[in-house]
Amino acid sequence: ENLPPTRDNDVKVQVRACALSWIDTKLLSEIKLEKELLPVGREIAGVVLEVGRKVTFLQPDDEVVGILPLDSEESGLCEVILVHEHYLVRKPEKVCWAEAAGTVRDGVRAYTALHYLSQVSPRKSVLVMDGASPFGTIAIQLAQHRGAKVISTACSLEDKQYLERLRSPVARVIDVSNGKIDVAESCLEETGGLGVDIVLDAGVKLYNAEDESTSKSLLLPHKHDIITLLGVGGHWITTEKNLQLDPPDSHSLFLKGATVSFLNDEIWNLSNIQQGKYLYILLMIPILEDIMEKLSSSIFRPQLDEPIPLYEAKVSMEIVQKNQARKRQVIQF
Repeated sequence: ENLPPTRDNDVKVQVRACALSWIDTKLLSEIKLEKELLPVGREIAGVVLEVGRKVTFLQPDDEVVGILPLDSEESGLCEVILVHEHYLVRKPEKVCWAEAAGTVRDGVRAYTALHYLSQVSPRKSVLVMDGASPFGTIAIQLAQHRGAKVISTACSLEDKQYLERLRSPVARVIDVSNGKIDVAESCLEETGGLGVDIVLDAGVKLYNAEDESTSKSLLLPHKHDIITLLGVGGHWITTEKNLQLDPPDSHSLFLKGATVSFLNDEIWNLSNIQQGKYLYILLMIPILEDIMEKLSSSIFRPQLDEPIPLYEAKVSMEIVQKNQARKRQVIQF
């Protein structure tokens, strides 16, 4: 309601779908962006209604998709919003609204992990932990498209069956739901004892089992398992922001010439304002366009829940914020 006038580089978008993602309030607090009320929903797809006079990439009636910046005052759960043109790309005509909005963030995370942090290439082996998650699904498909051999873990029988039904099946699915399978041993067996070239975790155990009793932590590998299964020159891409490596851990990584990188898909927004905008234009726009192209050609087949009406958005967002959603939640207008 009461949108301000469209500025020179603004695009007025009628939102058709908005995906819900977990909000990292701790990160927002650390970079001084935390406030009492936070806008919800940053991955949007919609139709351009109006463009500012300096907008060159888009015009009215274009179908677009994009990710709102981290400091956005706008919520994607609005019927009409103003977005800077640099945060949007055209949506292919054959891609539906829900798939466009629901794939864009996981696609960015997968590209960040497998392209910028580890340079996945043919004949490399990649371990994707929790491959049946929305992010894991896209990461598997991107790695396979680049010619890599993919191993994945499954946290339940349903996840195992889902991974085995993928159009390009993974080389091996390791079911960790009963806690009896040794992930490191399985990966070394699958790679002939050489170890895995790239590991993309979904969190790791930092302490002994008695110190971590939550149901989720019981299914996570220990950091020592990851280090053990890494091959020479391997890349460990971790989502564990509080990872602590002891001297023996570092020594093992040193002997293998292995690297540890942290996966933070907000890095494109976290540089200083000018550099961040430059990175977004230079790197993010091509990534978004490539994600949409792969979605259009069915290389990416996302793990989405059924589209949700706007009146159920509050309940869905509560589920997302508690990390209880196993499929990507998308609100459709």
